[in-house]
Amino acid sequence: MSRRAFTMAAASVAAGLAMAGDAAALPSAGHRGREMRGMWVATVVNIDWPSKPGLSAKDQRAELIAYLDEAVRRRLNAVVLQVRPTADAFWPSRYEPWSEWLTGTQGKDPGWDPLGTAVREAHRRGLELHAWFNPFRIAMHTDPTRLVPTHPARLHPEWVVPYGGKLYYNPGLPEVRRFMQDAMLDAVRRYRLDAVHWDDYFYPYPVAGQTFDDDDAFARYGGGFPDRASWRRDNIDRLVREMGRRIHRIRPGTQFGISPFGVWRNIATDPTGSDTRAGVQTYDDLYADTRGWVRKGWIDYICPQLYWNIGLAAADYAKLVPWWDEVARGTGVRLYVGEALYKAGDPAQPAPWQDPAELSRHLTYAKDFPRVRGHVFYSAKHVVADRIGAMQRVVDDHYTYRAGG
Repeated sequence: MSRRAFTMAAASVAAGLAMAGDAAALPSAGHRGREMRGMWVATVVNIDWPSKPGLSAKDQRAELIAYLDEAVRRRLNAVVLQVRPTADAFWPSRYEPWSEWLTGTQGKDPGWDPLGTAVREAHRRGLELHAWFNPFRIAMHTDPTRLVPTHPARLHPEWVVPYGGKLYYNPGLPEVRRFMQDAMLDAVRRYRLDAVHWDDYFYPYPVAGQTFDDDDAFARYGGGFPDRASWRRDNIDRLVREMGRRIHRIRPGTQFGISPFGVWRNIATDPTGSDTRAGVQTYDDLYADTRGWVRKGWIDYICPQLYWNIGLAAADYAKLVPWWDEVARGTGVRLYVGEALYKAGDPAQPAPWQDPAELSRHLTYAKDFPRVRGHVFYSAKHVVADRIGAMQRVVDDHYTYRAGG
């Protein structure tokens, strides 16, 4: 089970920069070399925040501040806040509508600036704010008429592919890739973000019996590639490379990080792959060459979702950490590990996850690998609830002091 199981689940640029200038100086934890201690705050289908759509601006802000304060209490130093979950925005975007997960109605102004507030309040607390964007997902349904009439996906229906009960932008269209970058970079221009953060959704996870229909785009742009898979990987490679360059041109102090599914390729598929038997391989199924991006230095950090216990036969945490450590060796790309706090104490999970010490053992194990520079926990509501005390065990064992400046 990965994070995807939970997701079954216009101001001017100048004005935005002026607003961002009110924020405190960037903490830049990663740049100074201190370890990453982060937590994801998911907004799609209101997983973490806001707790439900339609809360007042005051209540939304109070919930957000409570999560930032919880991060400080747990001696964390970074919050990864989802601000573009479904081709929408948690800021007054020039390109895309306000998110329905705020007000319950896509395009409706919530009456405040969540991302601007998050940046300012995080920095006041010495926390990094990583803005988490989902590149291609448009909607958690397949009905374009449910989108606001001015939504780019309705204005450009030729950009859209329905698949697996959702709507996606087609990664094979250059105009789509450019638009998505522009939409995300709007936030980079407006706010002093510590990082732009992408998760594991590139081409969508495979759905049995369904085909992602990009025939027309492949016919137009796929010439010169040996097969469709190679062309699809090139589309994602272009997106990653271009986005990294543009982020650093606009705001050199802002990092670009990606948190992929934890298995690039199984060793049975590729001798350079990990000693795993995972049912999904990002290179082959999501067309995301996550190992290649690290080796080529296209990103500033990689945070693979190693959401498995130590000793799991199909995907052993204790085999994946050294594999990723070796991938990052000599690259200058920082390696953080995504941790499945949400599994701790879940009765549906295997026995190791019923032990409050499992996550702490992960951090103890990872300390032996020099490229591992920290951990990020999924997700915020589980940091708060801490069902069996696994997060507190991590804090007691590993975060005995605040990761301050």
